[in-house]
Amino acid sequence: MLTIYGVPVSVHTRKVIVTALHKGLQFRVEPVIPFNPPANWAELSPTGKIPVADIDGFNLADSAVICGYLDRLHPAQPIYPQDAKAYAQARWFEEYAGAVLFREMIHGLFLNQVIKPAILKQPTDTAAVSTILADVVPARLAYLEGALTRDYFAGGQLSIADIAIASNLVNFHYLGYEVDKARYPKLAAHFRRMLANKAFAAALEAEKGAAESMKLDRSFLGVPA
Repeated sequence: MLTIYGVPVSVHTRKVIVTALHKGLQFRVEPVIPFNPPANWAELSPTGKIPVADIDGFNLADSAVICGYLDRLHPAQPIYPQDAKAYAQARWFEEYAGAVLFREMIHGLFLNQVIKPAILKQPTDTAAVSTILADVVPARLAYLEGALTRDYFAGGQLSIADIAIASNLVNFHYLGYEVDKARYPKLAAHFRRMLANKAFAAALEAEKGAAESMKLDRSFLGVPA
């Protein structure tokens, strides 16, 4: 049995959930909020971060490691390409999604617009938000726009690259922003393509309650905010 520890609206937890859904795996999500973790959390997550997965008693931390293991364990419906170049591309964009999109863009926006005011009861750093929107977002989205030469980011087929990037963009939209289809038409089309993906759509439907409880903007899904 696969147990995923984390919160579904987390960029990284969602990546694992979508992977599991894509592969048709049975799983359950055990909610864990990093700011208020369970007593044994340090044993499960050496870094204190989410997600963590328990796969039949084998514990793994870090979404990339979890997804890579699930892909080896259940090779049907692969999310890592077999072709060496396509595999390298998929791994690069997965890394870019975590180390750049999330760390430089999504984390700061989500921290200041949701976590600080709603959970930590701290004021929003509006200057930090403005800086991210003005200096970080355009460059990061422009890079992805230029890198997207086909329908998908690696090998012309759905891979972990697409799941990881789209998961970050979901949270960008949850905050009321959007990928401007006039400036980034290929990336905007890719995002819509991912929203229509069966596994991705199922993950977003499953996290509806959590998103609504946090007052996140779901209007990009065709649902009133």
